[in-house]
Amino acid sequence: MIGNNKNLKSMKNNISKSLYWMPRVLSTIFICFLFLMSLDVFNLGLSFWGTIEAFLKHSLPALILIIVLIISWKYEIVGGIGFILAGIVYIAILTRGPFEWYKLMWAIQISGIAFLTGILFLIGWFKKNKKSNN
Repeated sequence: MIGNNKNLKSMKNNISKSLYWMPRVLSTIFICFLFLMSLDVFNLGLSFWGTIEAFLKHSLPALILIIVLIISWKYEIVGGIGFILAGIVYIAILTRGPFEWYKLMWAIQISGIAFLTGILFLIGWFKKNKKSNN
C-alpha cells in the first residue's frame, strides 16, 4: 500500500510538471510558426523599406504573443486570457471578408492552437490556485 502511494505521488508530480511545461512549449512553437509565416513578405518583390514594413506588420501578432508568454510564465492567467483572445481576434479578422472554405482550415489551425494553449495555461492557473487555497 505504501509503494502505491509513492507511485501515485510520483505520477501526480509528473503530471504537474507536464501541465506546467506543456503550454509554455506549445506557445513557443506556435510563436515560432507565426514568425515563420511572416517571412513570406520577402518574396513579394517590395522595396527594402516596404519589405521591412510588411515584415513588421506580419510579425506583430508573434511579437505581442512573445510579450504575453513572458508575462504568463509567472502569471498563467495572462497566458490563458491572452492566447484565447488571440484565437478570437484571428477568427474575427478571417470573417471580415467573404466566406471561403480554406479560411475554415486556417481558423482551425491557428485559432485551435491558440485556444488549446490558453486552456492549458488556465488549467495550470486553476491548479495552482487550488493548491494554494488548500
